Amino acid sequence: MKTQSKYIFTVLSILACSFLGCKKDFLNQSPESSLTNVNFWKTESDLKQGVTGAYSSLRGMGTFSFWLFGEMRSDNTTFQYNAPQRGQENREQVDQFIANSANTLLQDFWRDSYTSIFRCNDVLDHVGAIPMSDAGKAQAIGEVKFLRAFHYFNLVRQFGGVPLRLDVTKAPGDAPSKGRATVEAVYTQIIEDLNEAATNLPEVSAYAAADKGRVSKGSANALLGEVYMTQKKFGDALTALRKVTGYSLMPTYASIFLTSNKNNVESVFEIQYYSTAGTNLSSNFMYQFAPFNSGTAVTQDPGTNLSFTSGWNTPTTDLIASYEAGDVRKDVSLAEGFTGSTGFVAVPYIKKYNQGFVQPGQTNVNFPVIRYADVMLMIAECLNEQGFVPNGEAFNLLNEIRRRGGIPAKTFGNPVPALNVASQDAFREAVYQERKVELAFENHRWFDLVRTGKAVEVMNAHGQREIAKAPAQYPSGAYMLTLNKILLQIPQREVILDNLPQNPQ
Repeated sequence: MKTQSKYIFTVLSILACSFLGCKKDFLNQSPESSLTNVNFWKTESDLKQGVTGAYSSLRGMGTFSFWLFGEMRSDNTTFQYNAPQRGQENREQVDQFIANSANTLLQDFWRDSYTSIFRCNDVLDHVGAIPMSDAGKAQAIGEVKFLRAFHYFNLVRQFGGVPLRLDVTKAPGDAPSKGRATVEAVYTQIIEDLNEAATNLPEVSAYAAADKGRVSKGSANALLGEVYMTQKKFGDALTALRKVTGYSLMPTYASIFLTSNKNNVESVFEIQYYSTAGTNLSSNFMYQFAPFNSGTAVTQDPGTNLSFTSGWNTPTTDLIASYEAGDVRKDVSLAEGFTGSTGFVAVPYIKKYNQGFVQPGQTNVNFPVIRYADVMLMIAECLNEQGFVPNGEAFNLLNEIRRRGGIPAKTFGNPVPALNVASQDAFREAVYQERKVELAFENHRWFDLVRTGKAVEVMNAHGQREIAKAPAQYPSGAYMLTLNKILLQIPQREVILDNLPQNPQ
């Protein structure tokens, strides 16, 4: 009974948090601190703040959990071993596939995902009673249904079947879940939410400048396409992806990530960050991804010291070797080292989000979740899965992205062996390779490895190469991935308090 009471208190505390983090304007104001269920949910302004509160959970997860579990579990990145400052083994365990249910980072990921889901449910519970236009209500519903689907999509891919919480917890008896839903049931809900979101949301072009960054009809259809691809329903995926219109590639790869180009024509969905005095809305990617021993050489910020919170999401030699000669995306995305007081230090780091700081320790760099380049590559993959067409539309989409990267086209019958794509299977590999470098450090690689059935083979081979560099740094069992270990362990706290069955290991 005591543990049950603690669980109820935690759930109700999360509900209370749904009123915090709501902003007067879209994601650029400080949280309100005096809102309660008594004086809230009465006006159109309240509803808009509630919707913004649902977005706000993305910010914290974007600066940590998303890249930790979406990129560092892949062969694209690892970490810089910090011998002088141990104590961050919980992060290392995620990278090495030895994180167990007691790892606090799994609990953080789980809790933050459900916090956002609770906020979405709160909006859905109250939107009907708000005096405002039907169009305004429909948009609000579309936004939070997209966000709820996004979080459930992350959860089901990382944990398998998870509790489906679709209603607001109003009484202590509502706090425990109904247990883990099946994977199929979670996907059914995700698809239902995204279809409704696609129906209710406006096109990206309909948003005023002040509202750029909100999810749109294109965002919902792009995510729906990825959901269907994960289920290997390529025909359904293609139908959804064809509806992603109003976007185009930026003229150069480097221009995508500039802070002056936030929410650009290629952006389908990105997490919004701002560096404003007195708020907690900023990003800090370049500090976390800089080598911990680089001083100010990487960040150029004399007011911020680097420590154990730096040296993460480090590009691997596997990824560095994946770029073709002349690919301009390599220099935009990463550096193979930095020049310090003693000369060049060969510790790679991510450059893609290194766009300078606004205040010491704070940047306003957004994080791309879905870009149109991603959509184009998904369409190319779907077309190929429906039938290989030599030099057809799928080739055109692939090569448009390659040309922007400064590398030659891959074609059927190309006299250069490395550029010749002679079969359906060869085209699959070409798309997988292109996704690896085009979308590097954007949290796609791990999910791509899993959905294509390559995770175990690729990650075990990658792990052996990493261990060979410094065997003494790796604990027993590191990088020994099995099919069971593809899913994360359910956090032990949830297993106990919500009586959830654990994933096998």
